[in-house]
Amino acid sequence: MEHDPRLSGARTEDFVEQVLRLVEAVPVGSVTTYGDLAAMVGRGGPRQVGTVLARHGSGVPWWRVVRADGRPAEGLAPRALRHLLEDGVAVVDGRVRMASARWRPAPDELAEHQLPGLDG
Repeated sequence: MEHDPRLSGARTEDFVEQVLRLVEAVPVGSVTTYGDLAAMVGRGGPRQVGTVLARHGSGVPWWRVVRADGRPAEGLAPRALRHLLEDGVAVVDGRVRMASARWRPAPDELAEHQLPGLDG
């Protein structure tokens, strides 16, 4: 993972686990963004989330995480778009229609998927 002094040791492990838990929570037919996940976790940024998924995300629905403009990560786009279409996500010209597919969990729903004590 890129060096980030806020993410070290056990905190890095918590960050990885939290990102993966949230990706697992994205409902079928919905997507989230790398930046949205970082904001939900409350630390790191889009690049750190991308690094987590690149290194540890093969067991979660990684294709449900896209760039803010709705495009899947480069190199993964053909596979991601195939999965997204199977999920029933609206895709136009290789981009997810974010207005209809973006997952915006309510605070209580988000709290169900967060690790206790991760907020600082």
